[in-house]
Amino acid sequence: MNYILFDGPVRNALLPFTYTRPVADIRIGILTVREKWEKYLGYTTTTITEEYLADKYPMVEMEHNILINASFLPNEDITELIKGLEPEQAIFYGEEVVAFFTTEAQEEVDLSAYEAIEYEGEIIQIQNTWDLFSKNGEAIEADFDLITSGRTSQPLPSSNNVISPENIFLEEGVTIEFCTLNASTGPIYLGKNSFVMEGSIIRGGFALGESSVVKMGARIYGPTTIGPGCKIGGEVTNSILFGNSNKGHEGYLGNSVLGEWCNIGADTNSSNLKNDYSHIRLWDYETESFAKTGLQFCGLLMGDHSKCGINTMFNTGTVVGVSANIFGSGYPRNFIPSFSWGGAAGFVTYKPEKAYQTAEAMMQRRGYEFTAGEKAILNHIFEITKKWRKD
Repeated sequence: MNYILFDGPVRNALLPFTYTRPVADIRIGILTVREKWEKYLGYTTTTITEEYLADKYPMVEMEHNILINASFLPNEDITELIKGLEPEQAIFYGEEVVAFFTTEAQEEVDLSAYEAIEYEGEIIQIQNTWDLFSKNGEAIEADFDLITSGRTSQPLPSSNNVISPENIFLEEGVTIEFCTLNASTGPIYLGKNSFVMEGSIIRGGFALGESSVVKMGARIYGPTTIGPGCKIGGEVTNSILFGNSNKGHEGYLGNSVLGEWCNIGADTNSSNLKNDYSHIRLWDYETESFAKTGLQFCGLLMGDHSKCGINTMFNTGTVVGVSANIFGSGYPRNFIPSFSWGGAAGFVTYKPEKAYQTAEAMMQRRGYEFTAGEKAILNHIFEITKKWRKD
């Protein structure tokens, strides 16, 4: 069977992270959504997404296909239902389609004519950007069970101070000495060749991706996910770094999400609670206004390739687009469009060629190539986000 993950109606609600990737390649828990589905299904997947992303994330159609809404995270029950789908059958969760069967010969899909199978079990769905950190604890636990089932952890060195060691799993090549790990509040997963420097204090749930580094003396509160190739330090609470991003120094990051190739300068702090304890409004790309979240805690949401200088201060509920460069004293506004350059004193357009030089330099340091395809994606984002920038 051929399985295809599609963005679904939530794509715009997950900007700026879906500017540079399909919904399927968002990280929540230990794994990306795609990685989760592929483990449950036992098959690789392809993608239906925006046309400008299709070269990097192509779709492969075969005679028989099952399309899966990537905003839903898999579990055993929904996976079994999906594997059993027949032609002209669709699975719904409430009013939303989870998956449906198609054939290559179908020119159009009319779901109203399909046999509807109602799924009434529990399932995690990502519907807003803040769901990423809000639902990260559940996702870490589910991924931890999936990844570690039937496997034995590498030994944890005796120099560490540990609570609930049965909830801690180390992959091959992990280095960790003289740290405190408390897994009584959630599992702790340390990925292959990751490095936790001495003096770090980690409270689960916590996931550290392959080859990532926790800097000396870091204080991390769960549920927090640090994707592969990252550096993390200072104080962090309930946050996600997708991958290849750095917050390596002192400063606070809470209830926040950073995409890939981001860099947070030393002593940068993000507020995640308003002084009057009121609910937080967050920039909504669809309505082009600030929308109610119902949240009391929400920090920084930063798209790929964005960076900030030392001592940057972010207001509660700040949304930063793709390839922004922020610096200077004071609080910048709490919506910073893609390709913005500046800070509290004001912003100008971050010229694409200069932004691409920075992206190429950062990616080369990690052994990645800044390809023509990557540049084309960023060029497209530059054009479609012009309306929010002022020179």
